[in-house]
This record gives sequence, C-alpha cells and structure tokens, in this order.
Amino acid sequence: MGEQLVNQSYEGALVRKLRQDEIEERWSCYRGNTKHPIVAVLENIRSAYNVGSILRTSDAAALEKIIVCGITPTPDHKSVHKTALGSQDSVEWEQSHSAADVIRGFKQSGYRIAALEITDSPTPIQRLTVSDFPMCLVVGSEVRGVSDEALALCDVAVELPQFGDKHSLNAAVAFGVAAYAIVSRYHLLHDVSGKDISTHLGPSMAQDQP
Repeated sequence: MGEQLVNQSYEGALVRKLRQDEIEERWSCYRGNTKHPIVAVLENIRSAYNVGSILRTSDAAALEKIIVCGITPTPDHKSVHKTALGSQDSVEWEQSHSAADVIRGFKQSGYRIAALEITDSPTPIQRLTVSDFPMCLVVGSEVRGVSDEALALCDVAVELPQFGDKHSLNAAVAFGVAAYAIVSRYHLLHDVSGKDISTHLGPSMAQDQP
C-alpha cells in the first residue's frame, strides 16, 4: 500500500531526472572539436582538491587549457584526482614556475588578461565585450589572491558580488561560477549556434546582451 502511494505521488511530477543515455543526448549539442578561447592561469593554489575541482569545471566548460604556476599542484598529483574525477586526462595543461611570465606570453599572443580578484575597478562579467576574447583568466591563491606582480599585468578584473556576510568564495567555487558566466557571455557575444547556455544559467547570466 505504501509503495503504491509513493508511486502515485510521482505521477503528476513536472520534472524527472534524465536517464544516462538521455543525458548524453542532452549534452551532445554542446560538444564539439573547438574549445572556448579561455585559458586559466592558477597562481599558487595550495589545495590539490581545489585544483581538481577547477580541472573538472574546465572540462565541463570546455576551456582551452590551464596553466599551473608556482606551488600549484599539477594535475598528475594523486590528491588532485580525487576531485578531478578523470578530467585531468581531458583538459590540456602546462606547468610554469612564474605566472607573470605565462601572462606576458599570452598577452603577446593577443589574449586579454583578466584577474579573478576584488579590486578598485571591477568589470562585471555581463559587461565583457568581444575584445575581451580570447581571454586568460588568472586565479590567485586561496589566502593572498592574485599577486601584485600578476595583477599589474592584467587588463581587467572580474569579481563575484557577495550578498552575504563573507567577503569571498572558495577559490574553486569562485572559478566555477566565473568560468560559466564568462563562457555564457562569450556565447551571447558570438551567437554560437545551438550552444546558448544562458537559459541553463538563469536570467542574471543572460542580461546585458550587446
């Protein structure tokens, strides 16, 4: 009797979870051979778990590559694998001693350098323009943030408004929110056919269209 009641309670449900084959079909329209023109520079991220989470987000958002700098654990670190869940094999990555040197290289290659940092002159992600891509997104350490040396090389700084009592988010969480918002903005600016993810991210990510 109890099982019948439980089953009946789901008959009028407005949504249901997709089966694995349906999930594959859902995401197939987003996948392609081209990555988004966004690279992430991780400067002195201490936590291997944060690096793993950033790798997984980078895979999901189809970012071009990540560059681990300074003391940031590399994707082949065993502890990174616990949160990367295989994305260490699907995301292209490089290692460098100096984030500043990496940033200079991308700047010379025509990338717009954006710091994920709280500064005196932030640029809302919704206000990014076509000229802000390709982008090199710099993510600093959990405690000190982006170094002064790296920040001095950045063209813009993007931040995530904090509506609660705390001043910031965990580095991997902040990267995840920012990465998806930036990818959404890129899609809106470039009218990428069949891959407009703004409807999945909500109205706040889709506002201020060009």
